[in-house]
Amino acid sequence: MNESLRQVVHLVFGLGIAGFVLVFDRNITISVLVLALFAGFILSDAISRGYTIPVVSTIIGGLERRDAAPGKGALFFALGALFSLVFFEKEVAFVGLVVLSLLDSITTIAGVRFGKTRIYNHKSLEGTLAGIAVTTAALALIVPLPAALATAAVTGIAELLSPVDDNLVIPVVACLVLTVLI
Repeated sequence: MNESLRQVVHLVFGLGIAGFVLVFDRNITISVLVLALFAGFILSDAISRGYTIPVVSTIIGGLERRDAAPGKGALFFALGALFSLVFFEKEVAFVGLVVLSLLDSITTIAGVRFGKTRIYNHKSLEGTLAGIAVTTAALALIVPLPAALATAAVTGIAELLSPVDDNLVIPVVACLVLTVLI
């Protein structure tokens, strides 16, 4: 597995999902996410039982981390997106998914490439700071700078400290912070 490639895919597909949330009707988006989760769980179960599914097995084999359930990251991303869309305003959910896409990808890419100072759970100070900086810069294009900085910083700390998969935590924390600030 190539972690940098995995994170680039995470970034591109994540921003695509965020764009889908922004462009399409809330009910259509919720239906598509539920359908994707249902199909994803079926495919994950089939692959974990030893079935080879053309294209899907190859993608999962090349992008999934060792010892992870097949497609776990993508399923948790879709679940985090669905939760955000159901419980927050559509525009807030969009921003939360942008945060998830950017912060999660950049912290990992920068941490793997430049991380020297391990601060918690094998994560690096350099990766965390890079993720917060890039996310702040991107969010400043769509929300006021103080909200962008606060959202990126709080979410970066949540990503660093979270005991559960960050694809579940990041969008919810980002949406909560944005709801309070905006």
